[in-house]
Amino acid sequence: MEGLMLARVLRELAPNLPLRTLGWAFPDETTAALLLEGVGNLVLSYRPPQPVVFISKERLRGDPRNGFQRFLANRVRGDLLGAEQLKLDRVLVLHFSGESGFVDQVPSRLLFEVTGRNANLLVLDAMPEEGQTQVRQPFEGRIVLAAREITNSRNRFRTVRTGGTYTPPPPYQKLDPRALSPEDAASLVAVPIGKWRDKIDGLGLLLGAELARRADLPLNQAPGEQGLAGALAALASIVADPTVSEGVMQDGAREAARSDKAAALRKVLREPLDKRVTLLTHQLADVTRAEAGLEVAAQDRTEADLLMAYAHTVPVGTASALLPAFDGSGEVPVALEPQLSAVQNAEKRYTRARRREDVYERLAEREPVLRAELEAAQERVAQLDGASLEELEALSATLQSEKPERSPYGSRYTTPSGLEVLIGRNNKENAALTHRLGRSMDFWFHVQGYPGSHVLVRSGGRELDLPDILYAARLAAAHSKARGGGNVAVDYTRIKYVWRPKGAPAGQVHYTDQKTVWVEGTMPEGG
Repeated sequence: MEGLMLARVLRELAPNLPLRTLGWAFPDETTAALLLEGVGNLVLSYRPPQPVVFISKERLRGDPRNGFQRFLANRVRGDLLGAEQLKLDRVLVLHFSGESGFVDQVPSRLLFEVTGRNANLLVLDAMPEEGQTQVRQPFEGRIVLAAREITNSRNRFRTVRTGGTYTPPPPYQKLDPRALSPEDAASLVAVPIGKWRDKIDGLGLLLGAELARRADLPLNQAPGEQGLAGALAALASIVADPTVSEGVMQDGAREAARSDKAAALRKVLREPLDKRVTLLTHQLADVTRAEAGLEVAAQDRTEADLLMAYAHTVPVGTASALLPAFDGSGEVPVALEPQLSAVQNAEKRYTRARRREDVYERLAEREPVLRAELEAAQERVAQLDGASLEELEALSATLQSEKPERSPYGSRYTTPSGLEVLIGRNNKENAALTHRLGRSMDFWFHVQGYPGSHVLVRSGGRELDLPDILYAARLAAAHSKARGGGNVAVDYTRIKYVWRPKGAPAGQVHYTDQKTVWVEGTMPEGG
């Protein structure tokens, strides 16, 4: 049930309030019907996921089926003084006067959350009288009894418990369709009619589809300047009569639901791709920065050459020197570290230059691969944006089937010969794999010279075939800071040769008796 439908029920009640109540009936264990004099039964069906409120002229019967219904029948009594809705949200509260008798019943409130799978019916204490120190809040108060107890184990964001304090659902900002200003209307010009429910209070899937039908617009089409007046007229007609036409549930609402499901699935599938695009973009930016570093390296080499040529003229302990340029263009100022000799300053510059040149060569070698991967990732993003729900579901199923089996300790893979491979996902898992799960004759892999995951091959003591060695080595390279490289060195040895130094943090190890293989820093086929 949607907000405008609920508002219509309350509009029917409002002219007759206050109303004398003639008792409760309970047709089933999650339906309560309050007989109102001259009106009929106000039916409150609070079974998730399709709660509903309506007025029925039908004669309804039934005794209380559970403790909550017995409480309603005995304690929520007296005239119905008022009925209020929280904006156009799916929350209403009924105010009862209480009654005098052999056992007096105090005033109370009955609050109905008509909110799908979270539907609930609650008895609240009466609001403070005017003039009391407490602020009158129709939708807040102490919960006397709840039809459904909602604890932290069921909903970590909100609890509903007998004796606790009720607070309404979080506030939101939407337009009230009963009082749209010209500015509000103008803000809807470019919004697809199927998305008006995200902007306008009281509309859900069903009424959103009915709005599109009455406006004679496809769900994904915005009304534009020319169609805005017709769309607003359709909206006004729904405010006046939120009855849904036959066929809307099967067609329009179903299509809206499919559109929402596709959008949610597309978001989930895009998230890792967007992260991949961002990562590749940053890695390509590293190439650009490394290329700019070549100029600095060239300057370091030039200064180092000058220092080596004129080392005999540079006194120890000086902070700078003016040395003649090789091309005769004048003198070149060279900053020095006073504690080092001229030759040592030159060697330091050569080292810096080599480091920058090595970084550039390594990154430049990866640049074509990175650009190809970026182009492929961007193409997949574009395909996702235009994919149908069926295509998205098929892709999601494929990706799910390709995921490695989850393990309590690390990601799990299988070598070409069928051996189990475990990969640590963090330092704690690295330590657990190497020092707890691994047996002495199992094999351990780690990329050489870079931070990365520990890779454990559970070989059962036997030697590894070359395809298994290369498979595990590529997994180690792909799960390290050397990922994407073209010639990554990976060490491997038996677990018995791997140990953790005393006092070292988790995941830090020393090892001996290793062998080394060179592999691509990408995931192996089937990995």
